[in-house]
Amino acid sequence: MSLVEAFRDWVTLWLPVFFLLMLILMVMLMWRMLKLMPQVKPATVNANSKSSVSWDDVAGNDEARAELEEVVEFLRAPDRFERLGARVPKGMLLHGPPGTGKTLLAKACANESGAKFYAASASSFVEMFAGLGAARIRRLFKEARANAPSIVFIDELDAVGAARTGHGFNREQDQTLNQLLVELDGFSAADKVVVMGASNRLQDLDPALLRPGRFDRQVLVGPPDLAGREQILRVHTRGKPLAADVDLSAVAKQTAGLTGADLANIANEAAIFAGRRQAQYIGAVDIDNAMERIVAGLQQRKVVTEKEKRILAYHEAGHALMAHLMGELMPVTKVTIVSRGHALGYTLNLPVEDRYMHTKEELIDVMKITLAGRAAEAVVFGRVTNGAANDLEKATEIARAMVFDFGMSDVVMTRTMRADNYALSEETKRVRDQEQARLTDGAFAEAIRLLEKHRAPLDRIASALLEKETLLKDELETMLHDIGVESSASELVGTPKVVSLPE
Repeated sequence: MSLVEAFRDWVTLWLPVFFLLMLILMVMLMWRMLKLMPQVKPATVNANSKSSVSWDDVAGNDEARAELEEVVEFLRAPDRFERLGARVPKGMLLHGPPGTGKTLLAKACANESGAKFYAASASSFVEMFAGLGAARIRRLFKEARANAPSIVFIDELDAVGAARTGHGFNREQDQTLNQLLVELDGFSAADKVVVMGASNRLQDLDPALLRPGRFDRQVLVGPPDLAGREQILRVHTRGKPLAADVDLSAVAKQTAGLTGADLANIANEAAIFAGRRQAQYIGAVDIDNAMERIVAGLQQRKVVTEKEKRILAYHEAGHALMAHLMGELMPVTKVTIVSRGHALGYTLNLPVEDRYMHTKEELIDVMKITLAGRAAEAVVFGRVTNGAANDLEKATEIARAMVFDFGMSDVVMTRTMRADNYALSEETKRVRDQEQARLTDGAFAEAIRLLEKHRAPLDRIASALLEKETLLKDELETMLHDIGVESSASELVGTPKVVSLPE
């Protein structure tokens, strides 16, 4: 038998066996892969809606609460609305900054309505396997319809509801969003299923998701105002023993701009501080320490040389003195050269009232206060340091917004010149950049002039900081009682301009 015939017989005998083994191996490999694939799991359901969150635990969001109370009333007594031809809103979108209480509102709504509550994170619907996210969406809404009345809550909706791009590598996310849109449209009036979504990136959501008929109501859940902050503080200190010197209304005034989560953290940190010093009650000193830790950061034990300490003292003294010279705009509550967080020292400015509108003159005064630290370094030492990096960033941001968004430059006052407007000419861009530089440079020059004029109180504050390291509001007022105010921009807000009548 020749070699060729022997090879042919071997191939005829063993090649089918080899292919059979390869087929068995491929089947086993595919079986292992299928076992590793994630399964279509049901969403988390609270069948009895017996969560611990009620309307009593929700404060500072009266407008959002009023919108959700309508949904609760419809789920409790639908006949009263159906007689008038009204239908339950299909979807409600809660949007706003992080920590403002969007998830808390959804839990309270589910508890008060008595409806079954299905909670899911939008990221759990997005997978690398095509069709799996859409299958999870179908299963979730199938269970919600079968157990109506019910509430479906999808947290961080932008993870699945981002605007569709049409690119091939986003097909799975697009399919999942398409299935969500179909399910929202598939509801009938008898379903009694309400979809609630929460997101802090409203601008990234697909327009088809936001149209009426899908998410009928869009509720802004913003940071609380003064009365809301006091209500939130009372909620989070309800079970905590407070000392007689704790004034929650004063704390609410000092926490402008903070969200409900920040206020809850302040109440918890204050309890921890009181526990550390083995006190039976939470005192005002614990509240102050908690606010300082939340706003400024954890105290750092950095070794600062005497030269750096002197520069820090004049830097913070410049901020404090300029805040006093600008009147009621940004009163100083505390100034210190003790490092906290990333800052070697800081000046704590807390507004007297909540403001939503500011004049051009006020924003220029804010830039003066922001740049006063570097101005003090230039006036006293004749040179500047890198310690004003954060101040420069804030001043640049204010001037940029004034010119780009608010039309507050002297040259262009009737239109915006945003950075994302690519239709702007090169000449307009040059004017825009010149106006931004003029505002910051003018504020810095004015800060230097005022600090040179008031050099004596600047030295007093710096010397007191070098001696005590921390100065409070009362001490600063005592040191600056004979120094007049240089700006009345904040006091004149809302005052009509006097016009002389013709004779």
